[in-house]
Amino acid sequence: MFNNLPPLTRNIIIINIVVYIITNFFLYALNKPELYNMLSAYYPFSPFFKSWQIITSMFMHAPFADGSGLMHIFFNMFVLYNFSFLENILGGKRFLILYFLSGIGAYALFNAWEFVQVEMFARQLESLGFNIYDYFSGTNMQLKGSSQSIETQQTLISNIIKIISSPLLGASGAIFGVVSAFATIFPNARMQILFIPFPIKAKHFLIFSVIISIYLGYNGDDSGTAHFAHVGGALVGFILARIWRKHLNRFNPQ
Repeated sequence: MFNNLPPLTRNIIIINIVVYIITNFFLYALNKPELYNMLSAYYPFSPFFKSWQIITSMFMHAPFADGSGLMHIFFNMFVLYNFSFLENILGGKRFLILYFLSGIGAYALFNAWEFVQVEMFARQLESLGFNIYDYFSGTNMQLKGSSQSIETQQTLISNIIKIISSPLLGASGAIFGVVSAFATIFPNARMQILFIPFPIKAKHFLIFSVIISIYLGYNGDDSGTAHFAHVGGALVGFILARIWRKHLNRFNPQ
């Protein structure tokens, strides 16, 4: 069954599995776990950020030691496997562009939202008489004010540090782009989704997924899921599919 997959999808799945095995087992056995951080994608203004991470992070998944790592990679690869037929429809070149541009779009939108939050926290600190940029440069690390003000400043600083030190990893942004492209090309196709007891039109599933992702991303949750990355990937997939749909004559784009 695996050998019947289109070549690009098959290779993407193989690379994800190989990278997961190497980073989670071989490198930990060699006591070199730092590669996980080198390949995951950090906030672009973080000292941990490297340009290649935007691409390599698409092949990284939650660590095995976290307990959710296997489910993370399994679910992503399972979804990609089920939408592999889109490679045959778009052709290998378009599918590759779709996959990687969706992943890049996921990184861009996620970090645009992170930037908004960092600036919001920085402005709040500034109103309390503290400059976060002086803090990171080492110019001024002294908190001043009442005990309540200092506690607030510490919380805001912790929020900023969490953003710049927490990596983005996973193929879900790229895969959301693939699913979004399918829903844009075949809006009325009926999909059978896990945990939904009835078929749902692709366009309705896409709209519902994007709305939920925006809501959860804006309000925040403790799952560690990069909801705005999903939205970014879906947006790129939608745009590309709208462009390409006019030139694909092998199906009825109803």
